[in-house]
Amino acid sequence: MKNDKYVVICDNTLDMPEEFIKENGLDMVSLYFEIDGEIHKNNEGLSNQDFYNKMREGASTKTMAANPDDLVALYKKYVSEGLAVIMISLSSGISGSYTNCELAKSYVLEEYPNAEIYVIDSLCASGGFGMLVYRAKQNMEAGLSAKENYENLEKIKHNIVHKFTVEDLKYLMRGGRISKASAIIGTLINIKPVLHVDEEGKLVALGKVRGRKKSINEMVDDMENCMGSWKDKEDLVIITHGDCEEDAIYAKELIEKKYGIKNFMIAYVSPTIGAHSGPGTLAIFFMGDKR
Repeated sequence: MKNDKYVVICDNTLDMPEEFIKENGLDMVSLYFEIDGEIHKNNEGLSNQDFYNKMREGASTKTMAANPDDLVALYKKYVSEGLAVIMISLSSGISGSYTNCELAKSYVLEEYPNAEIYVIDSLCASGGFGMLVYRAKQNMEAGLSAKENYENLEKIKHNIVHKFTVEDLKYLMRGGRISKASAIIGTLINIKPVLHVDEEGKLVALGKVRGRKKSINEMVDDMENCMGSWKDKEDLVIITHGDCEEDAIYAKELIEKKYGIKNFMIAYVSPTIGAHSGPGTLAIFFMGDKR
């Protein structure tokens, strides 16, 4: 997204609908991922649905942080035109991408010492990351300068609430989020965790619920505890899913009925995030007084 003076760029883990990305001409650096030994860039040659089907079949996955060389090239593309750059990065709490974004900035400033580059550690993931990019777009439309936009985003990123649940505990176990014993016992008694992303941008468990529908209902009910002063001005809820669109629609209908919210975006959880949460991941993102 850009105006006459600056551009907002990010990486491709923002998990927003393709229409939003195209309509806003959003330029992104791709995070690579590996599945069964094959490296992919930005889902090239592999759809989101294919990715999750491979995971269901037992495929092994690995993820990678943003490549500094790719970031340098993206920064130079705009600073060479005299534009300021706002780069929004995936949370440092779950990825090394932010460190690489800052490293790339230092390289570019050696060649373009007067360049204006703002790097934001979003402390967000998936649709929460997308929410911050959405706010950046709103700020641009409101006429904020690059610096003003950056300062506003640094402030409101702490108000982006992430709530999610997973279908299969083994993926959280692989990532070290829960123990093997907890995963086995939880699977046997149909326990579904409710998790969030905390103030440090890290994945943290909030509670456990028995049954899939109950875990979704719990997330929707708990939105009220987080919204606070944002309740009457909530203009968008983003829902992302790991190839479980029916559950995403169910959550949307619950939220619409309970809170009267009309504006939703629904999208897939990208492979970089989904590799750690697995098929059946369902996440809800909205603005609130507290995470």
